Amino acid sequence: MTSAGRPVSPLVGRGVSVVAAVLVVGVVLTALLATVAITAVSVSIAALVLRSLLNSAHKR
Repeated sequence: MTSAGRPVSPLVGRGVSVVAAVLVVGVVLTALLATVAITAVSVSIAALVLRSLLNSAHKR
């Protein structure tokens, strides 16, 4: 108990829940960023393959 007579545990519990929420939001945002990066790479690879196919078709 503190000098004011209030227990400390609710403050500690609130701090733990805030830290957990920040961690969850961080993990979700990191996963979304990774998803966007993977999608961008796959789209660029698909564009390169299509451009290569179209260029080889025009040369024939």
